[in-house]
Amino acid sequence: MAKTETLEDFYRQKLNGMPDDLQKDLGHFNAFRIENHGLVSKPPIQYTRREYYKISLIRGHFVYHYADKSLEVSGTTLLFFNPQVPYTFEQLGDTRSGYFCIFKGEFFNEYMRNSLRDLPMYVAGGKPAYKLNEEQDKNVSQIYEKILEELGSDYRFKYELIRNYIMEIVHNALKMQPSEKLYQNIDANTRLTAVFSELLERQFPIESPSQQFALRSAKDFAEQLNVHVNHLNRAIKLSTGKTTTGQISERLAREAKALLKHTHWNIAEISYSLGFEEPAHFNHFFKRHTSMTPSAFRG
Repeated sequence: MAKTETLEDFYRQKLNGMPDDLQKDLGHFNAFRIENHGLVSKPPIQYTRREYYKISLIRGHFVYHYADKSLEVSGTTLLFFNPQVPYTFEQLGDTRSGYFCIFKGEFFNEYMRNSLRDLPMYVAGGKPAYKLNEEQDKNVSQIYEKILEELGSDYRFKYELIRNYIMEIVHNALKMQPSEKLYQNIDANTRLTAVFSELLERQFPIESPSQQFALRSAKDFAEQLNVHVNHLNRAIKLSTGKTTTGQISERLAREAKALLKHTHWNIAEISYSLGFEEPAHFNHFFKRHTSMTPSAFRG
């Protein structure tokens, strides 16, 4: 897997240059028409994580590879990508159009009651892709045109307005799933589970064979969170219906699949990076969770 793509990498690859204020603007935001700045190409761009968020409205026929999954879509699709999950696109048709915007988490941090990563499309295992009908395409496209207009203006509060436009796009997506709520009243068990999930996700991505996943057990996480392990186990079980160990193992298995599929590291290197003392232990773990050996999964 390639190293994480920075904003500097993006501008060098797409625009052959960087904005003058990029280094000063910690919460950098920009938006583009895909026709002017290609988002997908042949051959597919390198599978990697980015250090920035991206929201894309894409018209066309393509496959996007996201974490350890691949999904073929056609028509108009609204896609939400976050820095924790690697992805790439593979264009299948001859035409593409639409919009995309990129921004750092800091662009929203001071203006949101909750973190961006609390949004349903950005939580671990959340739905990142939303297929749009003609009317929905028109509505989101109009929002993007407003964003582009504001970017070119000298309006003093344009970025405050742009944040509102981005949240309008988010809500357009969430309205397609009316049973989900953006903000929910949560109890202590749910809060502890959310903090645990945040700490778990913070252990990833694994980006080199020398990096090692350190927090392997419920006890490890309980010590980090300053709670008794029984309290943590009970809170997670009540909130999710799953055990703490089960949650950790599921996340490890997802990362193992991604590393096997998208790196050239050998099994021993992947085993070490995921915190297993011996490759045999990793083989047993992986087969228990996938019914396949790592070598068979890699093919």
